[in-house]
Amino acid sequence: MNNNLTIENTPIDKQKAIFKAQKDFFFTQKTKDYQFRKTQLLKLKSLIKEHEQQIMDALANDFGKPPFESYVTEIGFLYDEINFTLKNLKKWMKPKRVGTSLVHFPSKSRIIYEPKGVTLIIGPWNYPFQLLLAPVIASISAGNTCIIKPPEETPHISHLINELISKNFNEEFLAVVMGEGRVVVPELMENNRFDHVFFTGSVPVGRIIAQLAAPQLVPVTLELGGKSPAVIDEKTNLTVAARRITFGKLINSGQTCVAPDYLLVHEKIKDKFVDELRATIMEFYGISPTESKDLTQIVNQKRYETLKSYLKEGKIVFGGAFDDEKRKIEPTLVEGVTENDKMFQEEIFGPILPVFSYKTNEEALDFIRKNPDPLAFYLFTSQSKTEKFFLDRIRFGGGAINNTIVHLANPELPFGGVGNSGSGNYHGKSGFMAFSHEKSILKSGTWFDLRKKYPPFDENSMKIIKFLMK
Repeated sequence: MNNNLTIENTPIDKQKAIFKAQKDFFFTQKTKDYQFRKTQLLKLKSLIKEHEQQIMDALANDFGKPPFESYVTEIGFLYDEINFTLKNLKKWMKPKRVGTSLVHFPSKSRIIYEPKGVTLIIGPWNYPFQLLLAPVIASISAGNTCIIKPPEETPHISHLINELISKNFNEEFLAVVMGEGRVVVPELMENNRFDHVFFTGSVPVGRIIAQLAAPQLVPVTLELGGKSPAVIDEKTNLTVAARRITFGKLINSGQTCVAPDYLLVHEKIKDKFVDELRATIMEFYGISPTESKDLTQIVNQKRYETLKSYLKEGKIVFGGAFDDEKRKIEPTLVEGVTENDKMFQEEIFGPILPVFSYKTNEEALDFIRKNPDPLAFYLFTSQSKTEKFFLDRIRFGGGAINNTIVHLANPELPFGGVGNSGSGNYHGKSGFMAFSHEKSILKSGTWFDLRKKYPPFDENSMKIIKFLMK
């Protein structure tokens, strides 16, 4: 693994030149054409197909992602998104006829879906390929131009993205800006007025992006995170629940924004369920998980040390070993975490899973509300009344019943946070809408024009308007 690969910041002059070129190109109207959008999406898909092995190799070099995991979560995901978009794009682009009040007779109304313009997409390090390019698919489908900023934490895949995009797309349409986010993102946003900014990452950085966008009133989509709970009711299939929670938590070694952050297990089944989790983890990763080729390593030394510090909190009831050379941490179950612990207050983003118990649904609800607005919520139950109780009372971005993380892989479902976990949605049509402006048009005929709706008004004017607007 080459850890000496560096990323240089794209100079400000170059950033400005790219932005101006994209602004000028957007004004040519070429990106609005359906065939143009379709061609670019097909080109992107073809590019990914031609370089699948290079993509997986780069992800392995950056943080040891297993090939199966890389394909499913980074490559195959994008194929699904592109295919779904191509299947529906012409329908999404079509102007929508809507009703018109009688008071405006004779008139017709419609909504035109227009691209916003030059967009900026800032990608995170945990899924550095998919989470950067999925919004690009949405932006292209809506008819925009894109400047993308890959994460500096994963230099191999970021350099590969830069190489592939630069060689295969015109810079005036799709371009890459490289560098440290804390340097180049403020440079980009302070020196250029983008028409939309899309950011995926942490809550603290999301706040900074919103602040940078505010002075110029630039609209933003923020895909953030939070502490996503998984509630395990006493009435559920414990074996299936253990398998699906283990999968959702440990894919990418827990470095997933929608991974279950902690478990709330009904006290009647807690011990039995913890046993199920232990057995499942060993079934998936063996008795020495740090040796498993299916367990991803932690992205960098800083994150690794942070996760190791969490191991000092609470009581480890399973796992807890780590390998400094490989930068791997065993899947670890922890009990006894308190509200004063960092693991309670911060998004864990690693293979460590705190386990709490509850007696009543109301008690579980109160516990979840201590870390409000999670990006995801998971509930394992066979009782519809329990499902209704939690879905009616918890505010969260999206989630699943009797499963974890799979909801984000359905392009028919909007994906996004709420409150502290973000703002705005994407995937499928929601992505098209996120990068589109709904232009409202009311067209009136001139063959009839009611004189009584104009001054000077009299008693008959009031009677007519009351009849029309009652």
